[in-house]
Amino acid sequence: MVSPLIGTKMLVPPLRHDLVTRPRLTRLLNKVTESRLTLLSAPAGFGKTTLLTQWLQDWTAAGDADFDPERRCVAWVSLDASDSDPASFWTYLITALSAGSSVVGAEPLALLQSGRSQIEAVLTALVNELARQPGQVVLVLEDYHAVTDREVHDSVAFFLEHLPPDAHLVIATRADPGFPLGRLRARGDLVEIRAADLRFSTEETIAYLTSPYLAGSGVELSREDIATLGARTEGWIAALQLAALSLRGRDDIAGFIDGFSGSDRYVVDYLAEEVLDRQPEQVRDFLLSTCFLDRFTGDLCDAVRGSRGGNHMLESLARSNLFLVPLDDQRRWYRYHHLFADLLRARLGDAGSGHMPMLHRRASDWCSEHGLPEEAVRYAVAGEDFDRAAYLIEEAVPQLRRTRQDRLLLTWIRALPEPVVRRSPVLCVLAGWAAMTAGDLKAFEDLLDAAEEALAAGKADERLASTWAETEDLRTAPAMVAVYRAALAQARGDIEGTADNARHALALAGPEDHFVRGAGAGFLGLSAWAAGDIASALARYGEAVRALHAAGNHVDELDGTIVLADLWVTAGRPSKARRLCEQSLATASGSEHPHQRAAADLHVALSELDLEIGDLTSAEEHLETARMLAESASITENRHRWFIAAAHLRAARGDHDTAMSLLDRAEELYRPGFYPNIRPIAAIRARIQIAAGDLDAAAAWADAHEVAMGDEPSYLREYEHLTLARLVLAENGERVEHGGSEVLRDWLGRLQAAATESGRRHSVLEIGALQALALPATPGTSPGHAGVSTASLSRRELQVLRMLESELTGPEIARELYVTLNTLRTHTKRIYIKLDVTTRADAVKRGRERGLL
Repeated sequence: MVSPLIGTKMLVPPLRHDLVTRPRLTRLLNKVTESRLTLLSAPAGFGKTTLLTQWLQDWTAAGDADFDPERRCVAWVSLDASDSDPASFWTYLITALSAGSSVVGAEPLALLQSGRSQIEAVLTALVNELARQPGQVVLVLEDYHAVTDREVHDSVAFFLEHLPPDAHLVIATRADPGFPLGRLRARGDLVEIRAADLRFSTEETIAYLTSPYLAGSGVELSREDIATLGARTEGWIAALQLAALSLRGRDDIAGFIDGFSGSDRYVVDYLAEEVLDRQPEQVRDFLLSTCFLDRFTGDLCDAVRGSRGGNHMLESLARSNLFLVPLDDQRRWYRYHHLFADLLRARLGDAGSGHMPMLHRRASDWCSEHGLPEEAVRYAVAGEDFDRAAYLIEEAVPQLRRTRQDRLLLTWIRALPEPVVRRSPVLCVLAGWAAMTAGDLKAFEDLLDAAEEALAAGKADERLASTWAETEDLRTAPAMVAVYRAALAQARGDIEGTADNARHALALAGPEDHFVRGAGAGFLGLSAWAAGDIASALARYGEAVRALHAAGNHVDELDGTIVLADLWVTAGRPSKARRLCEQSLATASGSEHPHQRAAADLHVALSELDLEIGDLTSAEEHLETARMLAESASITENRHRWFIAAAHLRAARGDHDTAMSLLDRAEELYRPGFYPNIRPIAAIRARIQIAAGDLDAAAAWADAHEVAMGDEPSYLREYEHLTLARLVLAENGERVEHGGSEVLRDWLGRLQAAATESGRRHSVLEIGALQALALPATPGTSPGHAGVSTASLSRRELQVLRMLESELTGPEIARELYVTLNTLRTHTKRIYIKLDVTTRADAVKRGRERGLL
């Protein structure tokens, strides 16, 4: 849900009173209507905003034969770090556009506010509306460098790619944007204005330093003084502006200019001293004692400084144009201009180090009291008050865990010293989870031990226990340690240990501890799955999903339905799995606060179901949607799965090299401990190698992983066993056909019996297909010869007939035989002709009658 909009962010800044006209740059900007993107990229203080406001005033006022000024729509958005979120970013942009147009904004804003539409759909609607807007449209984005989110960059690139001819984007930024410029540059769709262009020329320096504004201050400069100052500042406009401030009231102007030397960095340091030293002491003290704040109100400034009058001081600074930027319409929240804040902090330096911890502590306390936990923790860490930070993190963990703000939790836990973490059972558990996401199982186990040691120490030492925040996570910490020990056992392939620890967690949990009960039931279900007991797995994991719903962990609940879908597929009920995923996706996308993380995972699951039936187009669409939805603010346990599905898709289209690269990425992202490793990535790689004809590489896989015919049936190794069966069939097809593969057929029979007993119908069907391929030719047939006699089926046609007897669908048979669906249809048509039938059922019946089956 997007926060209320700050109206001042969508206002074109007023023109400066000390404006210097810059016709050489306005001529460049007049090319805006000839390009999709105009980029002003330069460090702070190079006059980007001033130049744009000057040009916009002139451009909107000008009329010519082709354009009516009233048909020119201009929108402006000043960006900040809070706009590193696609919903916030595009809400501001579309709202700004709608203010100047009667045809732009309604549909895309409605889509955004519904929370059910993806950004690409919103942008499509916006582009279509812009195409209907009469005349030229210019959208200016100021301070684009504040945006760091990859999804925002990607969406801007999409927007640029589809802009109608009369719409143009102007970006002012301190660093090049996070999307590629090369294509725009090559097509002539990019106008670039950089630092070298923005530096004041000698003439512009003279114009600025002899302007009526400066002359009215009593400062008089000779042309020689101006030339010297211009050369020393190298045309950096901010330095000239600060120099002009410092010159006021000076008698020895020439001496000041003579002593003005050094690189830009030293110039800034020098001018900062000059400006600050000339402020009244109370102003200087206020600036220096609040410059560490990212944003502030008068009340926060008062709390930090231990005084009153903050609101009055901020109003005074705003009137004096002393580098203060309002952040809302009410002018309650402010920040310092970034350059000025940098200068203040550099000026403060070591001089303020003694009292900075106190200031940070006061800021942290105020933010905590006013419901700003993220800032409260940040200030506590910055002030190195790590015990305080730990307490605040403990308080925030329950809500952040429910909403899966994983990246923030990881950032916090990594900011704390290890001894501080190890004193807190809640933080030990959190750090253990972080270690598991990094794949460090040794550190994971060590932190679980530390959590139990901390709990024991707290029982013996009330003073230690009193430093912990009284939260649900503290109360359930013993049970959560058992939950994570179940995860550790699962990561190590210890099915019995997984179940034992899960049962222990449930024994420790109370009836209302829904999250713990959900996690415990979940790991019982996962252990049953790993053992191949699908009925038990479905029952226990169903309990887990219901408990997660009761706990309010809706993202985890939705992700849990993906596991249930996997189990239904294993049970041979893919249609049930699809319905479950589609229902959950509707919930994830249609709620008031859409769960993008869960929606992305569900799209991946649907792509896998599409791959099962050979619908490659739909599978690709789901994968692309999942890619666009991937949420940077959370860590998904399924993130490797996208790359596996994409690899299967590429392999199905014959692009085996790309498939292998995608599997490389999947291996990098996979972390044990979350779910049983039912389909090892190495075995998936071997199957693609078999399909590509690289049998030596697949054989090397079998040797390296010690997979051999005759292994005892085990569900955790079943996928590897069936992969080996495919390899044997591919290596020895002729030998298999002529009766030399009794060992393979016997082994497949034992695997099928184990799968049948455990209710794994999906495995039963796959094994049945392999058994059909392994059967020797039926006496009386003529392998490899497709004669006119209805009994003379070719070897491949006989294999197809045997698989028609199974319950596999046509796409599933094609996948098992590694042929296209059209090729399968050709084989089937020939079988029907030779057997003189018209349906699959009749073909199977006739095959039995003639001893072919």
